[in-house]
Amino acid sequence: MIGNVYAIPPQPPVAEHTRYFEAGNLSIGVEYRDLDPEGLVDTYKENPAHLAELLERSPAGGFTDEGLSLHVCGADDGHEYLRFDVFEKEPHYHYNHPGAEVVNNVIDYDTAANGDMLPWALERIEHHLPDMLGQAGGGRLVAGLDPPAIANALSQVRAVAANALAGVRSGDHSGG
Repeated sequence: MIGNVYAIPPQPPVAEHTRYFEAGNLSIGVEYRDLDPEGLVDTYKENPAHLAELLERSPAGGFTDEGLSLHVCGADDGHEYLRFDVFEKEPHYHYNHPGAEVVNNVIDYDTAANGDMLPWALERIEHHLPDMLGQAGGGRLVAGLDPPAIANALSQVRAVAANALAGVRSGDHSGG
């Protein structure tokens, strides 16, 4: 498996900060996230094994970052198969496998080699979903992908992402 493999799921999206767009058999969410150590501990406190792994693998002082997250979920099961965390300090993306045993691959994004992550992430969703869904254990979704529906959702995602980033620059962290 590639990247850093965790046995804890990514922190769930905050419903009131996330806008979802239908994309055929997928939904694509946009959320502005502001991570802090306390919020992460609160997320995992109900599962001692998850909390222990979080604390063991956290850097000194815990994880602190902010930025846009793009959530690619199955429309039928709501499972988030892919996440692109377009964060200021440590941008990365997730292959979040379904199943009873949590397998969450986190891959660091190299801005020096690839530039701004947001255009890269949108291009991955538009042109590389079959391979990426397969990597995340969502191969069953590939045959049902609807490129026009995905393109329509991505046009809305781009607009919401731009509004969210403009709001952050003006001090409004509501997420667009």
